[in-house]
Amino acid sequence: MEIVINWIYQVGWKIFLTAGICFGIYMVIRRLAPLAIRRTVRRQMRKRPKVEREKRAQTLARFTTTISAICLGTLATFLVLQHLGINITAPLVGLGVFGVAVGFGAQYMIRDFIAGFFVYLENQYNVGDVIRTGAIAGIVEELSLRRTVLRDLDGARHIIPNGEVRIVSNLTQEWSRAHLNISVAYKEDLDRVMALMRQTWEEMKQDPNWGPDMLSETPWLLRVNEFGDSGITIKMVGETRPIKQWDVMGEFRRRIKKVFDEQGIEIPWPHTKVYFGSPPSSQKPEGE
Repeated sequence: MEIVINWIYQVGWKIFLTAGICFGIYMVIRRLAPLAIRRTVRRQMRKRPKVEREKRAQTLARFTTTISAICLGTLATFLVLQHLGINITAPLVGLGVFGVAVGFGAQYMIRDFIAGFFVYLENQYNVGDVIRTGAIAGIVEELSLRRTVLRDLDGARHIIPNGEVRIVSNLTQEWSRAHLNISVAYKEDLDRVMALMRQTWEEMKQDPNWGPDMLSETPWLLRVNEFGDSGITIKMVGETRPIKQWDVMGEFRRRIKKVFDEQGIEIPWPHTKVYFGSPPSSQKPEGE
């Protein structure tokens, strides 16, 4: 017992103090950094939507606390070893040599970290965004310097090293776009159809349940897009809040189907018309 007490008086209190100070600094950073980051992001991105500011602040706060934990943990470990009388100079030199050797085999990991750093720096995407990279699309669940974790509509969790992300398409940054192709039969009056489409969107915009998610007061009817096998396709787009475009498109399709049914406008489907020609004169029945 006396040995333990002497050790505490001579060395132990230094170790506990070092660990306590590092842990206290981490807790302060964990508590105050998100508040400071949120305030800074709100000021620098004041012209952007609130949801965009929240995603950016959440991502930067997570990044800051993670880096702080790694740095303070490493510092505390070296200081504790020094208090224990372990010479850390030789291990550091050996670690440096070992690091050079391992570095050649860790090129991909270094590439991932560098790519992840630029994702943060350039605000390419944040936690909560829906992105597409290669053949994979989904919502960003996690983002670190090394990897990006996506969850697709099937519930599959995709873990992608940041160095493998060559081209990324962010579908929900700042604003999104509802992109619709509506088909009607060839016999319909296109001016009338386009007027009904515009009216349906504007009525939906006035709906308190859907209006806040729709940024465009009226849609853009870009063009008659295609003469298809069964009907004519009209292309329409309108801006929405981030990540709300799919909900808006689904509700608009439901409403426009109901309007078309009420107005007697035919929505085409694949079908075949058969014409029976007149028989040759040599095959006409006798008496004709």
